Amino acid sequence: MNGITLSIPKGQLTALVGPDGAGKTTLIRLIAGLMKPDSGSLYTLGIDVAAKPQEVQDLISYMPQRFGLYEDLSVMENLNLYADLHGVPMDERRERFDRMLSMTDMAAFTNRLAGNLSGGMKQKLGLACTLVRSPRLLLLDEPTVGVDPLSRRELWRIVQQLVEEEGLPVIVSTAYMDEAERCKHVIVMTEGQVLAQGTPDELCRPAKGRCFVAYPREGELARTLQARLIDDKRHVLDAVPESGAVRFIQAGGTEPRDLEGILLGARCEATPSRLEDGVMTLLRERATQDGHEDAVETKNSSVQLDTKDPIELIKVRDLVRQFGSFTAVASTSFSVRRGEIFGLLGPNGAGKTTTFRMLCGLLPATSGFLEVAGFNLRTARAPARARIGYVSQKFALYGNLSVTENLTFFGGAYGLGRQELYAQVERALDEFQLREKKDERSGELPGGFKQRLAMATALIHRPEILFLDEPTSGIDPLARRAFWRRITTLAAEGTTIIVTTHFMEEAEYCDRIVIQDAGRLLAIGTPHEVRSQASGAANMNEAFLEIIKKARESRQTGFNAVEA
Repeated sequence: MNGITLSIPKGQLTALVGPDGAGKTTLIRLIAGLMKPDSGSLYTLGIDVAAKPQEVQDLISYMPQRFGLYEDLSVMENLNLYADLHGVPMDERRERFDRMLSMTDMAAFTNRLAGNLSGGMKQKLGLACTLVRSPRLLLLDEPTVGVDPLSRRELWRIVQQLVEEEGLPVIVSTAYMDEAERCKHVIVMTEGQVLAQGTPDELCRPAKGRCFVAYPREGELARTLQARLIDDKRHVLDAVPESGAVRFIQAGGTEPRDLEGILLGARCEATPSRLEDGVMTLLRERATQDGHEDAVETKNSSVQLDTKDPIELIKVRDLVRQFGSFTAVASTSFSVRRGEIFGLLGPNGAGKTTTFRMLCGLLPATSGFLEVAGFNLRTARAPARARIGYVSQKFALYGNLSVTENLTFFGGAYGLGRQELYAQVERALDEFQLREKKDERSGELPGGFKQRLAMATALIHRPEILFLDEPTSGIDPLARRAFWRRITTLAAEGTTIIVTTHFMEEAEYCDRIVIQDAGRLLAIGTPHEVRSQASGAANMNEAFLEIIKKARESRQTGFNAVEA
């Protein structure tokens, strides 16, 4: 934090947004009295928080990024435990618990162990435990990290209900710009400072008149056009695939003729700015002024592989995985070609991670056929693993080792010789902009740097197939852009990418996607084909929600018919 001055109004929803390491979590912890400022003054609810932190903590509720549920306790036991810790009288609990269980739709799960809940339900239980007493201020630090769109929508319904019905002021940090757009007041932070603040409409203004949608030429992938645009840092501030096209923001002073050599005849039209455009404009222009612009390696950016390449590196037929009587994956079939980016989408608990772990050889299938890089995973799991790289859903490197030590260890584990290992570690430090952090302990890195290091270790041996399990969960929009730029380069070079994600807009980078729920495959095809299946949904988020909703309604109708 560096010289921040701000005032957050009462009785409303306020969002903190900005890159990893901007100071969002630090600010929330200072407001909660969990840290002390080195200088300056800070008042929470009119109380000098540095002088009276406990008095503040008695009046607020705080849900950190990793809320501590007790997984061996039931839902109701967790609620009672947190009520005990907060000294909630027994005569007040019944009414408060009933309200929280009703609001979170968890009344039917009070006896279920917290460890057996889906990711979205765990987050809802964490929020309920945070609110076992009635606070005067609620602090939420990235409450929807790792949560699917359906659960995100439910969590935000709860938060907005608290604001509207109880007048509860809420301060939330988030990596999702569509979430920040729901807030009345937004604070944009970077490098420990406030870059801008205001209403979402006010923060759209920096990008006003500079936002356009470009439609790729026939036969061209949207991500190929996006790569050309985002690489032109002189004329383009930001570019992302969107519903088969590319949305981009022009740099100041750019004329239409400046983009002719990049668009190559692609049709282009103006579009209104939104909060994400305004925030990205502010952050990109600040980074350029400070000389911190990302230097992502983008060789072969113009290469576009024929994704109809007949070489299938992954073949899945009638794949089933059961845990006792529970079927996590039910008779799933698909194939993935060389150089393809293939997305696995679905709500928490849909079976994505189970499918993923079987594809990686980390979990045996109950039945079915599974071949990876030409090896049958029933009979040749070890040779298949040597051909793949894997980035897990949670940071899974050695937190006590430095960046360099982790790279060296994993390179050795993949069998690289001393000379090649040294060369690959040096290459990774430069390619992933890790050199300035090379001697720091990896467990203490900001989220974006942890994600870079996880990617670097997975690619240290140059695998044919890269598995990415929710790799961008919890990282900011700037870091996500840089991540996907690397992925499109890898795919252009022939690496096959299998990715799960809860950011539905990231599905637009994929050649094909699968949507699963309750272990069953509901949709497969290009992003355009899947949007068409969902009554021509305007975007992938709407398509995802529509497909899941229809499948669940169909299952419920089937259950009711069986009961009848």
